[in-house]
Amino acid sequence: MGVKLFLKGERCFSQKCPMIRRAYPPGQKKKRRARALSEFGKELREKQKLKAWYGLGERQFRKYVKEILSQRQKKEDAATLLIRRLESRLDNVIFRLGLAPSRAQARQLISHQHVLVNGRNVNIPSFQVKKGNKIVISPKSNKKNVFRNLPTLLKKYKPPSWLELNVEKLEGKVIGLVSLEEAAPPVEVSLIFEYYSK
Repeated sequence: MGVKLFLKGERCFSQKCPMIRRAYPPGQKKKRRARALSEFGKELREKQKLKAWYGLGERQFRKYVKEILSQRQKKEDAATLLIRRLESRLDNVIFRLGLAPSRAQARQLISHQHVLVNGRNVNIPSFQVKKGNKIVISPKSNKKNVFRNLPTLLKKYKPPSWLELNVEKLEGKVIGLVSLEEAAPPVEVSLIFEYYSK
């Protein structure tokens, strides 16, 4: 994709990151010259980037886009609504709270029933979290190796402004709505809507 998508958690911040080690596309050296993309190519590239950023499949991603296009009011910004919907997924909230190093691991924690939302066990990564919801690591899971060192690792971590984190209890709360600027995915979201409107 040509940009860092931070799919491997902490590894993306180290020297082991593939984008640092080999900041060029794979293949023979003669073929490494970048070609100019067509309009369709640019739209497709932006769509693929956002899909990979949130770790979604095509069907699920298309469903989110179509829902936004059909439900939004004329005054509302479609790009903000889409990012808000994607950021409100439970797997993303777990990642943003710092309880998992990547969205892929956050999905695994949820599907293995380590996460409670408002005291209820939720094992669906796409579950939409709303303002006021409390997200907690299950007391049964607290003693597992994955979570044992989390309180010390999270002491310096600062979650986004729309989330509140209690490090001692490994508990988070949704206190607001995410903005497009704060989520900051490395994509031009308007091109994605153009891609799906064809």
